[in-house]
Amino acid sequence: MAPKWRELADRFAEQIKSGQLPPGAQLPQIRELVEAGEGSKETVHKAYKALEAEGLVTSTRGHGTVVRPRAALKRLGIARYDKAKWRDGDEVAFIADRVASGRAYKRNEQTQTVSRVQADSLVAEGLGVPVGSEVYARARLVKEGVQPTHTLTSYYRPEHVEGTRIVDPTPGPAGRGGGYRVLYDAGYEIDHMREALFARVPTTDEVQLLQLPAGEPVVELHRTTYTADGTVVEFAVGIHSASRFAWEYDFKVPDSAQDGKGQE
Repeated sequence: MAPKWRELADRFAEQIKSGQLPPGAQLPQIRELVEAGEGSKETVHKAYKALEAEGLVTSTRGHGTVVRPRAALKRLGIARYDKAKWRDGDEVAFIADRVASGRAYKRNEQTQTVSRVQADSLVAEGLGVPVGSEVYARARLVKEGVQPTHTLTSYYRPEHVEGTRIVDPTPGPAGRGGGYRVLYDAGYEIDHMREALFARVPTTDEVQLLQLPAGEPVVELHRTTYTADGTVVEFAVGIHSASRFAWEYDFKVPDSAQDGKGQE
């Protein structure tokens, strides 16, 4: 026979998967289940921890145990950087994702700190500067409501952003159109990017900052942004809660053989 905690976890899992307990539903407090004869405090705790490890619920201090949302936030690929969104409007990247997902947003759901730091080897390689060079770090924490979804830290050469809104730590995007609009107004129009993604186990600090459930990985993003002449104007590192995003890319399929013929 399965242990008592497993039976209890399976019963809640079935209710969650059937929709009887919808996303956002609060599970009973541990003491309530103990008083109802569902088992000891340890039994109920083990059941809830199993549900959390299986990605069905989240448990946070002050909010209890809640059924996790099923629909992941759509994280656009190329489309999130459309110049028309930030150059001609005010739809910065994280807002573009929310709009595409049909989700509400507030500009102050992005908080940030700005500081001058010494470039480590990763940042130095990304920006094309010597290790130890002073660069600006603009670190953002993005939330959906009260739930953190990801962090993003952009690094810049001081000569590109000194005196601009990018180095203003006020919560929210760096003014209308965000950081890319600031660079555009400063004469650094972005032209192309390179993104690299990989999944890994989160650090203890990342688990706490992103309020990750047990066993959840993160997706780390490295983004390098260039002007048309190849100047790097931003190198960014993002840490994303893996289950809170669905990554979506839409692009033209290349034909290198055909392109080669056109160059002969």
